[in-house]
Amino acid sequence: MIADNKLNNLLDIDQLSKNDILYIFEFAEKLSSILNGPVKKVPVLRGKTVINYFSEPSTRTRVSFENAGKILSADVINVSSSGSSDEKGESFINTVQTLESIGADILIIRHSDSGAPYFVSRNIQIPVINAGDGSHAHPTQTLIDLYTIYKSIGEIEGLNLTILGDNIHSRVSRSAVLGFSTMGAKVTFCSPTTMNANYLSGSDVSNYPAIMYTSNLKDALSESDLIMTLRTQFERKASLVFPNINEYTRMFKLSNESLKYAPDKAKILHPGPMNLGVEIDGYVSESDRSLINQQVMNSVAIRMALLIILIGDHTLDSI
Repeated sequence: MIADNKLNNLLDIDQLSKNDILYIFEFAEKLSSILNGPVKKVPVLRGKTVINYFSEPSTRTRVSFENAGKILSADVINVSSSGSSDEKGESFINTVQTLESIGADILIIRHSDSGAPYFVSRNIQIPVINAGDGSHAHPTQTLIDLYTIYKSIGEIEGLNLTILGDNIHSRVSRSAVLGFSTMGAKVTFCSPTTMNANYLSGSDVSNYPAIMYTSNLKDALSESDLIMTLRTQFERKASLVFPNINEYTRMFKLSNESLKYAPDKAKILHPGPMNLGVEIDGYVSESDRSLINQQVMNSVAIRMALLIILIGDHTLDSI
């Protein structure tokens, strides 16, 4: 358990047990009181340097990590591949090793190549947080989603999650199936057959038995406690497997009409950014059933917790 043995990196959600995840939630809950207080600043990471290295565009994740570091009094430096030494021919590893050498205590990395954070973690000594790598993983988003459900509903075990949309290109989707399964939820993927990714094969299947795949929206939503819609990622060549957009929205968009298939208690999630009118209608995203704003609000507390666990000297009792 990470409460007893220090976590060195966070590269994917399957590094964490259920108890680890609950421990992170406890940390985040304590830190939420700071976010809701009159002075949103504590000296927990004073003297530490956090570097956000993002080779892909990002607003939510980058700003959330930046704010998390600053609230904890860390020095935060944002680096993008545009305008960096990458464009002058320096290798990727040379760049991150340079960032380590100039005094970074932790590197938060988003990269277009799947596996890039793993590669980095093997070539530097400081902790690495995966802030999204290609179509592979986005562990901090899954922690945010789980924490949002934990705060809103309580026990996650036994809940039915439907993941609706572009599963084949989604790093959020892959991490979600691992994280929600670890917490005891059942997961159903729903999308056109060309966009439904089977993430698990071989021995992995026996570890995650409560996973289903369907292209029938009515069947997928009929027993859902949670509905997560995903953005269609055209930048990852989703158009190659994407049906006619009018057909897609008619068959798979989450709207007031399609929500009639779901139980009244079903809650709605979206990791953002949203393509309103494509995978979800605006009035659904802003409805009383939506937890989308809560996901955004909870992101800072979760990322503060991870920064403290990885590079802080404080324990849960000392916060």
